[in-house]
This record gives sequence, C-alpha cells and structure tokens, in this order.
Amino acid sequence: MPKSPEYLPPKYLLIGSTEAYSGKSATVLGLSYQLQKKGFDITYGKPLGTCLSESESHLVEEDVEFIATHLNLPLNRMTPTLLALDELAVQKRLCGEDKTNYRQSLVEQYSQLQTGDLMLLEGAGNLDEGSLFGLSLSEVAEAVDAPIILVCRYKSLCSVESLLSAKQRLSDRLIGVVINDIPAAQLQAVNTTMRTFLEEMNIPVLGMLPESSLLRSVSVRELVNQLHADVLCRSDRLDLMVESLAIGAMNVNSAVKYFRKRRNMAVVTGGDRVEIQQAALETSTQCLILTGQLPPPHFILTRAEELEIPIISVDLDTLTTVEIVDKAFGQVRVHEPIKVECIRQLMSEHFDVNRLLTLLGLNAAATLPSS
Repeated sequence: MPKSPEYLPPKYLLIGSTEAYSGKSATVLGLSYQLQKKGFDITYGKPLGTCLSESESHLVEEDVEFIATHLNLPLNRMTPTLLALDELAVQKRLCGEDKTNYRQSLVEQYSQLQTGDLMLLEGAGNLDEGSLFGLSLSEVAEAVDAPIILVCRYKSLCSVESLLSAKQRLSDRLIGVVINDIPAAQLQAVNTTMRTFLEEMNIPVLGMLPESSLLRSVSVRELVNQLHADVLCRSDRLDLMVESLAIGAMNVNSAVKYFRKRRNMAVVTGGDRVEIQQAALETSTQCLILTGQLPPPHFILTRAEELEIPIISVDLDTLTTVEIVDKAFGQVRVHEPIKVECIRQLMSEHFDVNRLLTLLGLNAAATLPSS
C-alpha cells in the first residue's frame, strides 16, 4: 500500500567514535541543544546499550535517560535500546542461545516511531563494537540509512590515522568529524595542519573542541561509588568535582609543596597519616580518601566539616585505590549539571551546526513556528 503524500521517511544521524570515552554523549547533548534552539523536533536513542538497568521489565539506558531529561524529551521522542552489551549477552550469542536478528528488529521497531524532524542515534564505543549482533556502527547506519558523525579524542597529530581508516571503512556515510579534547597550546597547529588535511581528504571537520579540565573531572559521589567507600563527613558535598589525584605518601614538608601546585584534587593517604590529612585540608582539596579503614582523629573531622570537604574511607590499599580512581578519570561520563552547561557552551562556540544542517539537507527556518 503506497504511503500518503504527507509521509516522509525519518531523517537519521548516527554519532559514533573511533574509541570508547571519546565524547559521544557529550556531542549528542551539545548538538541536540543547538538543534532544539533552531526549532528542530529531536528524537534520541542508543540501539546498543552499555550502561543499563532494569525498570518495569524493560531495558533502561542510563545515558538515554540523562540526556532525555536535560533535553526535556517526552517518551515518544526516545527510541528503544535493543540490547545490553555485556559479558552475558556475548556468551549467549556465542553459545547459540541468542539467535535474534537485531538488524531486522532495529528496522522494524524504528520504522514505526514518530520521529520528529531528526532522529539522533548514539553508536557503540568504536567501529567494531556490536558486530557480533549485527549492530556495529556501519551496520546500524546501513539498516536505517543514516549518515555518520565520528567523535575522535585528540592525542596527537597521529590521531588523523584513525579518522582516515574510518573514512575508508565508512565511505560516503561519514559526513563529518568532531575532534575533541584538544590542549589549548595545540589548537592552532591542529587547525592549520590536521583540519586542513582532513578537509582535503573529503572529511569535513565540523567541530574542534578544546580540552576542558571540568569535563575530565569526576564527582566525589562517583569516586564513592567506584571505591565502595564509607562517607565519614560532609555527605552533602559529594557533588564537588575532582580534577586531579594526589598521593600523600611523602613527608609533610614535601606534601605541602606538592599539594600547593595542584587544584581541586582528591588526596589518597593512610588513615594514620594525620599530618598529611591536615596539610591536604588546607590546600585545594575536594575530598580526602583514607585507606586502611583507620578513622581520622576528631579534630580532622571537625576541620573537614568547617571547610566542607568530604572525607571517605576505603577498605583497600593505596595502590588499588589509586588504580580505581585513575580508571574513573579515564572513563568520565557526563552526568552532572555543571558539565551539561559546559558542553552546551563548548559546542555553541566550536561546532558548526549550520554546516551540518546543509550536509543533512535540513532547513532550520522551515522548522520554526510562524509569527
């Protein structure tokens, strides 16, 4: 049966990345905000979920919930997550217990959605993730006929190689890239060399986002969760953001000099190192992490209360604690309101949304209500 003349197939845009934790969710959030400001009706979702929980017998992707909340998206503007990508799902697939045709499910479910002007889909962690289930970045793009934007976290000029490789694999589906987390001192070099080269290779550079210490920071609450820590004081200040890690294992004079060179830090030290704890509280410390399950003396807790600095205690040795905190910094997620505002500002200043609209064939003026 032919479609009615009013029917238009949904427009999709798939946001992928060259590797995990490159800034996909942040890009989706900032881009969606700009599109909404221009009057576009946005739908958002992640076909392949990685941070899921069960709610009322269906899968809930935490990133989808967070972004949908901040974009004020109603339920009919959120697409279903088809699969939780975890060890159990992989095992079932390898053993033949899961024979689901996820690509077919994707086409069937998404074709029935009321999508608004543009459906933004967030891809897997890299180009290969999801291949076992037919939900890799290129497979999702082909299933729904979506163009792709790739987010790449800048490490050096060598980062250009991963984008060239992606272009060879994705071909014309790749309509642009975002280079993220560029140190301020290298912005000009990236612009004059890497950007120029990519444009010559027919890879549009839609955004170049400078490095942000705030976006790379971790909340004290997240550290508490990752460390399974006990909060000894100021549980009301767990939203403080930690930008660096310091280890209080030296003598107190060296510690004071060391701490004064850092800002917004978490200090890991033994519960018996009272002089280190005291020095840390008088510098730019966002939380004290005490190892060995030794409680600090009363005057340390009192001073921390006065300064509004949380102290947390872990049943771990210092090395293990540092490894967990380091990992938390390397897997930063955008789940704090202060980061949302930072992302909106960065994307507004450093992402060419009008060029994207041209590449997508979308007209912003057509979506705005008449006066």
